[in-house]
Amino acid sequence: MGRLGEIFRAHGADYRKRFGERMSVDQLRAMRALERCHTPAAGGVLWRCSASDCDCRHFTFRGCGNRHCPACGQTHAQEWLRKQCALLLPGVTYHLVTFTVPKRLRRPIRSHPRQLLELLMRSASSTLMDLCKNPQWVGGMPGATAVLHTWTRQYQYHPHVHFIVTGGALDPTGQWRNAHERFLVPVPALSSVFRARFRDALREAHPTIFAQLAASVWQEHEWVVHSKPVGSGQRAYGYLARYLYRVALTERAILQHTDEQIVLRYRHSKTNQPRTLRLGPHEFLRRFLQHVLPSRFCKLRHYGLHHSSKRPTIRLLQALFELLGHGPTPPSAPEKITGPVPSCPRCQAPMILVRHLNATETQACFAPLPGPQARGPP
Repeated sequence: MGRLGEIFRAHGADYRKRFGERMSVDQLRAMRALERCHTPAAGGVLWRCSASDCDCRHFTFRGCGNRHCPACGQTHAQEWLRKQCALLLPGVTYHLVTFTVPKRLRRPIRSHPRQLLELLMRSASSTLMDLCKNPQWVGGMPGATAVLHTWTRQYQYHPHVHFIVTGGALDPTGQWRNAHERFLVPVPALSSVFRARFRDALREAHPTIFAQLAASVWQEHEWVVHSKPVGSGQRAYGYLARYLYRVALTERAILQHTDEQIVLRYRHSKTNQPRTLRLGPHEFLRRFLQHVLPSRFCKLRHYGLHHSSKRPTIRLLQALFELLGHGPTPPSAPEKITGPVPSCPRCQAPMILVRHLNATETQACFAPLPGPQARGPP
């Protein structure tokens, strides 16, 4: 049973009693899922050892499968990373581009996540793709993968979008054009266009929300876009994969939890040195739950050559670049499955699934025995 689940089971009911009327349906659903995760209420799985000379049987509780849970989704993240690394173009420098918004927009976005997070991703992606198509810069259609993050290292609300982008593009004639050797596209142009597009989209789609914002928001210099080359792209994909099927928090980051406080580990953003953060239970739950995304909201999106419809084009470019002497396609990420298939506790051979148990069957297995045994020793 994960530490996060223990915290939710210990303090979730009281938190809902105090703040439930102000919580979204998605937050309430995530809370209930995390409270059941890897407990009898979630059901179980019965395994047997695959080795012919071992008759060991093993039982595990099922995970909740919620996309915000740090105890679930590890296998999916590794499979996604393997597939993305297999599509990297040899000899091409990739870029990590990050779009952020001013501090004064964070609260409105948190209050209207379904509407404004969509505008954020749409405005950022259109800005990036259009500037890359400009003949003055790259001059064609690049490949771009976007992942939305909403947190700081101390789990405060800070919505921003990361893009992994090819350092080159296919021009309208089908020729490959490399980006500038030092940068992808000018960052000041990205910031200016991004701010204008987000402002215009918000004013048109949600005029009531737009009217509540001070006009000075659109003159601020905090519309920061950061761009840097990241080599072959493998490490950048690995960074995004870690947070693709959960939020920033990991089970290992929870150092201690009591009725009075939760102690967390994080790294300082400037020094990268480990620090500790102490929060009361309700403040901890608030910080975690503010990162719960609206249902069916897609935080991962592909554009241009990274879109699924362009996969044959990527394969063709890989073969072409290898013929031009750029070396073999970068190796895919190592497959390290630590997810739902356990190893035999006796001989370490892989286990074979026997059957799934629903919540009723699982809870019956852990119910106290009737009669004197339930009362314990005299």
